[in-house]
Amino acid sequence: MKAINVLILASLPFLFGFSSKLVFEENNKVVWVTDYAKALKDAKKSKKTLLLNFTGSDWCSWCIRLDKEVFDKAAFVEYAKKNLICVKLDFPQRTKVSPEEKIQNNKLMKKHSVKGFPTILLVDAKENVVLRTGYQAGGEDAYIEHLKEAMTK
Repeated sequence: MKAINVLILASLPFLFGFSSKLVFEENNKVVWVTDYAKALKDAKKSKKTLLLNFTGSDWCSWCIRLDKEVFDKAAFVEYAKKNLICVKLDFPQRTKVSPEEKIQNNKLMKKHSVKGFPTILLVDAKENVVLRTGYQAGGEDAYIEHLKEAMTK
């Protein structure tokens, strides 16, 4: 019994350290909203720009590359936290999305005449499209500059 207690006590620092690392890693990711109406409402309140990410997250190689090279990088995460509300409008092949989300995504795809993936739109709180883009080579810093230029016009 004493050996078990000692083992448990000896494990606590590791467990708490590991747990806090998971929380830290979770906080270093872009928060993707899937409810467009809620995101639009939040954009109006916060005066942030919407980044609409039309993606095929589990099959589109350029979408996956954009995630890895830009959206998953610390510099983009920091920029997004301060300036954007990120909305993922996903059209996966293997992953399931709710029927409501599927309907919403299809309506937005049609509204914005999206023909391919990834399509990235910057949209202001009045739903004006500020930028239409997609994958851009050059990594997160170049992508952030690309977004900044569009937002200052």
